[in-house]
Amino acid sequence: MTRAAALFGTDGIRARFGEPPLIESQVREIAAELARFLDDGLERPHVVLGGDTRQSTPVILEWFREGLLAGGAVPVDVGVLPTPALAFLVRREGAAAAVAISASHNPAADNGIKLIDNHGFKWATAAEQAFEARLGAADPRGAGRAAGRAAKAALDRRREAAAAYLEFVTHAGDDGAPLAGLRVAVDAAHGAASALAGEVFRALGARVEVLCAEPDGRNINEGCGSTHPERLARRVAAGGFDLGFAFDGDADRALLVDERGEVRDGDAMLYLWASALAAAGTLAPAAIVATSMSNLGLEQALAPLGVAVARSDVGDREVVALLRREGLRLGGEQSGHLVDLRRSTTGDGLLTAVTLARLVARSGRSASELLAGFRRFPQLLRNVPVPRKRPFAELPRVARAARHAEETLGASGRLVLRYSGTEPLARIMLEGPDETVIESLAGEIETALAADLAADLGQSSPPASTAR
Repeated sequence: MTRAAALFGTDGIRARFGEPPLIESQVREIAAELARFLDDGLERPHVVLGGDTRQSTPVILEWFREGLLAGGAVPVDVGVLPTPALAFLVRREGAAAAVAISASHNPAADNGIKLIDNHGFKWATAAEQAFEARLGAADPRGAGRAAGRAAKAALDRRREAAAAYLEFVTHAGDDGAPLAGLRVAVDAAHGAASALAGEVFRALGARVEVLCAEPDGRNINEGCGSTHPERLARRVAAGGFDLGFAFDGDADRALLVDERGEVRDGDAMLYLWASALAAAGTLAPAAIVATSMSNLGLEQALAPLGVAVARSDVGDREVVALLRREGLRLGGEQSGHLVDLRRSTTGDGLLTAVTLARLVARSGRSASELLAGFRRFPQLLRNVPVPRKRPFAELPRVARAARHAEETLGASGRLVLRYSGTEPLARIMLEGPDETVIESLAGEIETALAADLAADLGQSSPPASTAR
């Protein structure tokens, strides 16, 4: 398979359906090679296979299923389920891997392929690179061996898979805190949680109203879910609900809406969860993982509780990797990807929602009261188009402006200057107690970046205005 660009991005393979690599020939090739890749002395490795509610998902699933069969693997069909459900089921089934067909929070026209290992973790970058290298090299011997023992049929686990995952989410970490009397509104984003979200909360005794749970293949994430939580926020405030949760298309993330209709992102949710664990004495070591983009207010709020914050690179896979290296329990991203390694191996929106609802129910206080100790620092993010990604240390004006910003902010603020991993953009992120100051400092860095880029290209004037 010949490709001009890397196949894997920050969260598996993702593209517009009908464009490479999400075309029939390439999907079949990826699936067949995956079967051979997993054949490490295994006789017909089993692969859990499911996806979200996009119109293209059943088509890609069929291509992938047939490719796995041709390569000698046994697909285990689990149907429409959240990506974290597949991470749970791969361990329950004793399978060699799981494949989620989903583009997460992207529009319906996109789709993707997420690979999960036999322990329930997303494939490491090294494994993706090794697999991609194999795709580019013919292996007639392996292909012939696979063809000689091609599996005859897939296993249908759709009904029992959904029931098993529902049971897991309902009872995982059951601490005796029922949700009876709690009024909860959920937005399923017309995605993979549509058939499950209401059922989970009803099973726990909550009174629940489910929004955006009528997928038609084209409406996933459309004006709803975690990327558009405004509708849910209005409903929570107007309807007298205690809590609201907005999921994305494959339900691996969730955002919280408090009883006043205020949307609370992953940083606030981490504070709520971590402070409860710390109070119960079940957060040991007393530290969590957040990303480089998480708000400084999270550190400031947790410090008096004796809870430290370790910073990872952006991406839920990076969060999990640091949790595992440091032996920590809880971590997450602002987007609502939260992971408790005692309960799950990847971000699980339904599990997060159930856990936070239990914390609120057990406390007898409102979500806004529990979050009163969390104060978000003003945070500014600017994206600057760049022709190429030179190290910032090689850009003298940028280096001087960055030093000035760090000296000005001191311990009360933070600068993160990085390049996007997927787009030709430099990202300037500043935090501090004074919004006017961080606006001024961001402008200085942006101007310096434009000047250095102009000099780098031999231009007499800076490039076009910054995209924000």
